[in-house]
Amino acid sequence: MAQLEGYYFSAALSCTFLVSCLLFSAFSRALREPYMDEIFHLPQAQRYCEGHFSLSQWDPMITTLPGLYLLSVGVVKPASWIFGWSEHVVCSIGMLRFVNLLFSVGNFYLLYLLLHKVQPRHKAYF
Repeated sequence: MAQLEGYYFSAALSCTFLVSCLLFSAFSRALREPYMDEIFHLPQAQRYCEGHFSLSQWDPMITTLPGLYLLSVGVVKPASWIFGWSEHVVCSIGMLRFVNLLFSVGNFYLLYLLLHKVQPRHKAYF
């Protein structure tokens, strides 16, 4: 049964990633400019991506902590070194949105782990 559960989880994770990629692609084609609160968050994330971490450059309209910006830098900067991408590509709107796509898949896995903690093993169906 545990092996079957692994297959179910892999299938659900794959489907989630596929649907997320399709939605990401559709939204990225339709919305090439910052949308809604991206007007505030994208310039701030791009400053972090360029290595400008000064508090004097913090946008006062942003009320969240800079965790996602720092994690985004931790994901996209190594990608730029490995693949040789320019800073313009790495700090683009599309790449920073893609980091959110990766985190959504990570959240799916965290939800799976939480379900295993909350429910007894014999009651978990996925």
